[in-house]
Formats: sequence, structure tokens, C-alpha cells
Amino acid sequence: MAKRIVKLEESVARQRLADVPPEKQFWCYDGRAIRNLSELATALKEINDETFAYHSNESKSDFSNWVKDVIGDEKLARDLQKSKLRSEAVKVVDNRIAWLKERAGLSL
Repeated sequence: MAKRIVKLEESVARQRLADVPPEKQFWCYDGRAIRNLSELATALKEINDETFAYHSNESKSDFSNWVKDVIGDEKLARDLQKSKLRSEAVKVVDNRIAWLKERAGLSL
């Protein structure tokens, strides 16, 4: 099956990198609020494995769901859902942010 190439508009890339409204923030088990993908990347680097496991396990995919439902990035949501380790989640979020910044014409 051939891969689909999707051209992401600059405005969509910028929107996905922007802060979400306060009522749509992600509230982490450790008490921190996450408002955008950059803050998600930082949180994933800083939280402990217990907090990661609370949000991402066999029965829950909180990070993936938030990215899909609030940020609107289905590709990143799928990649996060596949990430079983915190280090994998950090990598997929960092890579996606870099890709979105490139599409948005922002410096890395």
C-alpha cells in the first residue's frame, strides 16, 4: 500500500503548535497543566514513569486522546498510542513538533 502524502497548510501547522483554550488543557496526574505540544514534550521529559503509566497503559491513552481530540493531530495521536515507553513518546512528540515547525515556517 502506497503512503499517502498529505500537504499540511501553514495555518494548520501553526494552529497545532498553539496553546489550547484554558478549558481544554491537559491536566497531568502530577498536577501540571499542559497547553500545547511544546509543553507536552517538556512534561513527557520531566514526569516520572509512574505518571506516564497512569496516563498511558493497556486501558488508557490519555496523551493520545488529548492530541487527537483537542490538538487535532491524528498522526501524532496514533504514534503516541503506539509508544509504550516514555522515551518513545518523547521522541515522537519532539519529531512531530520539528515537522510542524518546518511546515509552519518557524525556526527550529
